Amino acid sequence: MPKTPDFGWCSKHGIHNCVLDHPELAQLNETPAISSADRSRAELAMSMPLSKENNSGCLTYLKRIQFASVDAVAQAGVDVELVERRPIEQTVSGSGEILYDPTRTASFASRASGSVWRVEKTLGDRVEEGEVLALVEAEQVGDLKTSLIRALAEQSLQRQNVERLKIAKGAVAGVRLLEADADLAKAKAEVLSIAQSMENLGLSPDIQSLAQLSEREAFEQLRFLGIPQTLRSSVKAQVSSANFLPVRSSISGLIVERNVTQGEVVDTRRPLFRIVDTSQMWLMLEVPLEDVQQVEVGQKVHFQADGSSSQVLGQVDWISTGADSQTRMVKVRAVLPNPKGKLRDKTYGIGDIVLREEENAIAVPAESVHSEGCCRIVFVRDKHYFDSPESPKVFHVRSVRLGAYQDGFTEIVAGVLPGEVVATTGSDVLRAQLLKNGLGAGCCVDE
Repeated sequence: MPKTPDFGWCSKHGIHNCVLDHPELAQLNETPAISSADRSRAELAMSMPLSKENNSGCLTYLKRIQFASVDAVAQAGVDVELVERRPIEQTVSGSGEILYDPTRTASFASRASGSVWRVEKTLGDRVEEGEVLALVEAEQVGDLKTSLIRALAEQSLQRQNVERLKIAKGAVAGVRLLEADADLAKAKAEVLSIAQSMENLGLSPDIQSLAQLSEREAFEQLRFLGIPQTLRSSVKAQVSSANFLPVRSSISGLIVERNVTQGEVVDTRRPLFRIVDTSQMWLMLEVPLEDVQQVEVGQKVHFQADGSSSQVLGQVDWISTGADSQTRMVKVRAVLPNPKGKLRDKTYGIGDIVLREEENAIAVPAESVHSEGCCRIVFVRDKHYFDSPESPKVFHVRSVRLGAYQDGFTEIVAGVLPGEVVATTGSDVLRAQLLKNGLGAGCCVDE
């Protein structure tokens, strides 16, 4: 059997007898054409974190393993498969935890001290922005409403006084008109001051509308200020108090905490409800410092929670600028859409950040790849294997440069081409024979 041409070490792709540069070395019936896409794929893959590089001084690639017959190969338990193209992803993995998005989380307390008259929502309820969570009976609210009615009455009185003095302008001293204008300005300021105090409590009185009403009508309107029409009838039927202060939600979401019951005395420092918009969650990953160099904002993330058989797809949106001083891990945050609410806070699992996606990667079963000490190799069946019963039953040792691993397949960046046949199941028999023949020879050492 003639020797295979030897082109030696390919420094560009990190293998011996590179079939990307010398496709005539491929164990195929016809010399294949190497596409620009395959060259670009290899170039991109070489820029990514890969497995340990091969030793340029290794001579193992010159060896061949020969069997006596096809039956001898079968008896050794050696099986083969075609080198094929398949989609594959290169990823960086890290342990992670799903958390509520803090930008979509809010806690709600009463804006004034008082007692809880009624609780409208409970744990697990879904609420919309502006919905009432509870009604608090607060004396401060009633005092402000009463003060506003008095201030409006005083403002109306001062306005009438100014109008009368303007009509009798020629019969009264100018100083009286100035004093009346000042009194009117004070009345207006008092109204605005009380209205602002009510705004601070989440109540928005319509000053212009109230000014047109009688005191009784204004009181009735203020009594239910901030209470939705759907609740007014039940409140009106039970009590005549004007002290009610609604606790409203400023976001839409799910109630995940409720810390109040009817009749409790509450103050402004005690959170009563916590609401979370769970349509989007955060994933906080811990990525090794040596792997984070390839991670970029916008890359896809696949996360699988412990005990779950499904994956969730997200996107990297933040990378920490520092590493943990003890673990040397870097925090990477991803945003996970959660439209069906299946994700849970404080859920742990593994996240894979996708560095590179290849739709037509050259790949072999992972069991085909071996390390003989300083190089990664596969065993490629000779193209004349079945030419005749007398043709040599040979497997060539081929050094390869590895890329990504996924679902039991290993990407071959360089070293084999689609259509070649490699040993898979039982290929460890070939490796054992290779190592046995190399004992004491000092085939190579790691560079």
